[in-house]
Amino acid sequence: MEVKTALLVIDVQQEIFEQKTPVYRAEEMLANINALVEKAHQAAAPVVYIQHSNNQGFQPGSRGWQLHQAIQPQAGDLHIDKLQGNAFAETELAPMLEKRGIERIVCCGLVTQGCVRATCLGGLELGFEVVLASDAHSTYSKTAKQIIKQRQQELTEAGVTLLLSEEISF
Repeated sequence: MEVKTALLVIDVQQEIFEQKTPVYRAEEMLANINALVEKAHQAAAPVVYIQHSNNQGFQPGSRGWQLHQAIQPQAGDLHIDKLQGNAFAETELAPMLEKRGIERIVCCGLVTQGCVRATCLGGLELGFEVVLASDAHSTYSKTAKQIIKQRQQELTEAGVTLLLSEEISF
């Protein structure tokens, strides 16, 4: 029997693209996220857009809180607002996925060392098979390449599967 998979698009919000240090390989990351979304839609797999909220630039409804303009959710896509790094913490994400029989999650988005890492680890903790799209997550930092490499190694050691977007199927 095929494992049911969902795509989690984490915090691809305008505020992150407006930092002094640009998002590392932003255009490539956005293109790969959109390719994953397209694949998920073609396979009728759930796509969940996750947005971080706080009292700084991520105030719900504010410009900085909005998804990046390259990201265009479709009718039927799911949405989760979160207050913590781990998208499973104090949200309806786990019950939403369990209700749909999801056993495997594919994670992508921002930022690698923050919410992407926390959500991957949170998913593992709950017993999901977790895949991180290695070319569809990033951060904004002068040492972004090093941060990404270190966190990918940490997550792999924790049990996350690392795959290129083109290698991922739903």
